[in-house]
Amino acid sequence: MTENYTVTPVDSILHIDAERFRTLMPAHDPFLSHAFLAALERHGAAGPRLGWTAQHLVARNTRSEIVGVLPLYIKTNSFGEFIYDWSWARAFEQSGLPYYPKLFSGIPYTPATGPRLWVIDEDADSIRAVLINAAISLAQQYQMSSWHVAFPAKEDHAALAAAGFMTRHDVQYHWQQRKDNGYVDFDDYLASFSSDKRRKVRAERRKVKEACIAVEALAGDVIAADLWANLHALYSATFDKYGNYPALSEECLAEIGQALGDRMVVFVARRGNTPVAVSICFRNNHTLYGRYWGASERIDGLHFELCYYQGIEYCLRHGLQRFEPGAGGEHKIARGFEPVQVTTLHWIADLNMREVLRRHLLRSADAVDQYAAEASEHLPFKHSADKD
Repeated sequence: MTENYTVTPVDSILHIDAERFRTLMPAHDPFLSHAFLAALERHGAAGPRLGWTAQHLVARNTRSEIVGVLPLYIKTNSFGEFIYDWSWARAFEQSGLPYYPKLFSGIPYTPATGPRLWVIDEDADSIRAVLINAAISLAQQYQMSSWHVAFPAKEDHAALAAAGFMTRHDVQYHWQQRKDNGYVDFDDYLASFSSDKRRKVRAERRKVKEACIAVEALAGDVIAADLWANLHALYSATFDKYGNYPALSEECLAEIGQALGDRMVVFVARRGNTPVAVSICFRNNHTLYGRYWGASERIDGLHFELCYYQGIEYCLRHGLQRFEPGAGGEHKIARGFEPVQVTTLHWIADLNMREVLRRHLLRSADAVDQYAAEASEHLPFKHSADKD
């Protein structure tokens, strides 16, 4: 019963009890840990200076116990969300309507699907409804243009759709364990490729070895301060090079690594003793997530090696079933990453704009379906009739 719960906003995840927070979260999920979210806020990566103002909603029962949390940020830009709604902002502007500020629910800088309405199992549907209604009321109270929920799990998707949210479809590329008993190693995995695709991957990996590059996988809590300084410099310089802002500071990454331990997996490429590239990933019990990359120089094949092949090898060694290397990148298809549809959910305040976007999303859903089907035809795996 919704009347059994009250909802209040808090301006930081730090104001939510960490132990109680853990009871709402799936075990071992790095992005849904209190420590991960707290570090982003404490070091300003998810702070007002970069356009994130926390207004997390906390649901309590009649005994004042926390039974649900909705991550909620007031956003003054669209960076770090992976919703790609800049065209929507232009459409609002052309119609004489402000798009910012807006509300956003999701994990900052993280395009991974997962729970967005964090609730206890008991009476979960009622608690979800209370949190959704409270967020819509907040949007209306502060005259927000919209509320966007990024990559929700299916239970949350259903609750949001029932509340009138519109669905936007997109495609990511994920590596998935295809073999019933699991691939023995990377060579066994490559044996599932057609011969020309297999030769291409081997040639890319060979170039990295010929450049005298060695790669090591480290857990986040074993990385020393001086190495973090080197790795952050690689990450920061690469972001700067492509006109992006490196939102996570060296101190933020170090704090996350110390808190998450082996749930942060850092692939470090060295020439001799000098780090020349880094790929920072995270993991739970079944999935590896690629997040941040940086390099000091261009070395043929190194990006593919550090961001894709090392991750696949890690999954094979540790029995993980999935590798999500991040958003975008059709070049992942030739390396065995399969097109997977993901969704974001959207509530639009203005009725006219809501109808315009509803029609747009209906049309684009068919296009995404067609694209995913066509992309699957270009995967590198052998067909039953193929011969090497």
